[in-house]
Amino acid sequence: MAETAWEWDETLYAGSARHYSVGRWPYPPELAETIGSALDLDCTGRLLDVGCGPGSLTLLLAPLFEAAVGVDADRDMLTEAQRRASEAGVTTVEWRHLRAEDLPADLGTFRVATFAQSYHWMDRPLVARRVRDMLAPDGAWVHVSANTHQGVNGDDGLPYPRPPWPQITELVARYLGPIRRAGQGALPAGTPGGEAEIMLAAGFAGPTRLTIEQGMVVERSVAEVASAVFSLSSSAPHLFGDRLPTFEADLRDLLTTTARDGLFAERRQDVGIAIWRP
Repeated sequence: MAETAWEWDETLYAGSARHYSVGRWPYPPELAETIGSALDLDCTGRLLDVGCGPGSLTLLLAPLFEAAVGVDADRDMLTEAQRRASEAGVTTVEWRHLRAEDLPADLGTFRVATFAQSYHWMDRPLVARRVRDMLAPDGAWVHVSANTHQGVNGDDGLPYPRPPWPQITELVARYLGPIRRAGQGALPAGTPGGEAEIMLAAGFAGPTRLTIEQGMVVERSVAEVASAVFSLSSSAPHLFGDRLPTFEADLRDLLTTTARDGLFAERRQDVGIAIWRP
């Protein structure tokens, strides 16, 4: 594949939505408690969750607000979010299918805007400016940094083997090539950094950084780790085309032969929070 400037397209996570509930850990309850305490949230005001995916963060934080809006560019993600909301009995969230670049989209003013594992896919300077204008004067932009599909690397003793992530990466590369795929394009150097400079240039102040230390050991099944792989943009189901059944068979064979009694164990990674003020 020729290396050209990457551009977002709607296939970025095509086929991945149904794998989130199986393959990705939920955010810890402490995340809501920490954000609520840091921002003195009192069940008033509105939350805007940008790039909400299947609503993992939206639904966790929704009880801290009067109402919430989850925005995502992937229809399947929003269908999954609506399903989760219905199962949880949450009725205060509105789900909107649109790109962050299309904000404000007449959505009004918000007390808090959140981004979790999503901001790097956007036109960040543009989105920062537009979302800043949507925040109340005493509002906040909250960026949650977390890895919910894979645990901490290490050689400390766990009750079951760790998932063979290096071999999984090699297997994906055998099917898709050595350069990271993302939608219809590729990211040879990975997703971009430099968030702080962008936020400051957009007129934000901060950040205040907080960390939720986890370190808990969790058990995972072969099916859960397989879904974790398919939940990633770099190995989303659509990328494999008609080779998807063969790849999935190879993946499950790898996982089955490296698991013990069908199980793996991983130590969860810490969650970072950056709070910016308009």
